[in-house]
Amino acid sequence: MDEQTQSLQDRYAPHNRCFGCGPANEKGLRIKSFAQGDEVVCEWTPEPHHEAFTGMLNGGICGALLDCHSNWTAARHFMVADGLEQPPCTVTAEFHVKLRRPTPSDAPVHLSARVVESTGTRAVVEATMMSGGELTATCRGTFVSVAEGHPAYHRW
Repeated sequence: MDEQTQSLQDRYAPHNRCFGCGPANEKGLRIKSFAQGDEVVCEWTPEPHHEAFTGMLNGGICGALLDCHSNWTAARHFMVADGLEQPPCTVTAEFHVKLRRPTPSDAPVHLSARVVESTGTRAVVEATMMSGGELTATCRGTFVSVAEGHPAYHRW
């Protein structure tokens, strides 16, 4: 299987327990991110327990989705740029989410992210969240590839 048929998370980190992106976390969001050229995309479907109030997705869930999806975008960027067979472990240094409008919880959300700056072990990623063709949230964050000795090193 390749990156077009298997998500980055399932392919490279099947035992990851992260709340947002870990395939092994039965109570997590379990996003599935796929590379499409320079972008990484994801379709994710909310459930009622993800709501802030009836019919609307919780803002913290929006942030978690954008954070994890952007982190995988950075990890894949480093993997490709450095010619690696596996993505390096990356962590969030900072991220800023702008909730543009309420995100409905009765339909899938579409996440899209791309690296806009990269130097050494740092990548700046910009991401969007869409629902029903409407932009509902944006995110800009810095993600860092970590080395041995960091608690997240080889967590995947």
